[in-house]
Amino acid sequence: MAMAAREAILALGMAFLLAASASAHDFVNFGYSGATGPDKWGSLSPEYKLCSNGKQQSPINIVKEAALLNRKLDRLDRDYVDTSATLVDYGFNIVVKYSDDAGHVTVEGKNYSLIQMHWHSPSEHTINGERFAVELHLVHKSDDGSIAVVAILYQLGRPDPFLVQLKDKFDEMAKETCGADQEARVPIGEMELRAVKRHTRKYYRYVGSLTSPPCTENVIWNILGKVRQMSREQLVGMRAPLDEAYRNNSRPIQPLNGRTVQLYDENK
Repeated sequence: MAMAAREAILALGMAFLLAASASAHDFVNFGYSGATGPDKWGSLSPEYKLCSNGKQQSPINIVKEAALLNRKLDRLDRDYVDTSATLVDYGFNIVVKYSDDAGHVTVEGKNYSLIQMHWHSPSEHTINGERFAVELHLVHKSDDGSIAVVAILYQLGRPDPFLVQLKDKFDEMAKETCGADQEARVPIGEMELRAVKRHTRKYYRYVGSLTSPPCTENVIWNILGKVRQMSREQLVGMRAPLDEAYRNNSRPIQPLNGRTVQLYDENK
């Protein structure tokens, strides 16, 4: 993999390239089972060594009773802006990529700009051992390159209003055919972000890592306490553009290694 591509991964996070010149096949060199599965990631490349040796890895199982209520935590204020985006199939994941200002989240007084969002199915984080149908990651980056992720868990049920506006785009992407050195890209136009910036009364915070190679650490995770719903049809449509080997794209739970999970609860 080229040095520019590796730098893009580290800078923008969540283990996929957002640089327009990067090819999906430059980085889809890991999988979720077999010889390139999560237990082998650390040996696939020197840049991936943290996947095996890191001590602050993600995802984790969040034990509600063990979470430390921290009254000094602030509200998770998300000031997002409706703006145009592009749906990109990076091979192992499908991403909503923003090229313009899409707003920010404030974490401990610091602003992190929203750069992209993507889904994992089933969920990567678990709550008291329970795994959910889907986990949405909203990935943010600060001016100094730090990464903060807001994670939303979904169970199957009613249609998710945010995903409704992407249905036709997922369908269009599933019909795309690309060459060996191309990515599938579908312009979305302006997206309404109201559904993903609703006020949050409860969230869990801990310091972890990217959940796919290079498994970079010091990522601030914020997992919303309210589990949302999406329909089975939406789940099927979201996964349809991916190769079957990547439709289950969740990393196994990682050891906590003495880390503390903090809890913000507006009602306590």
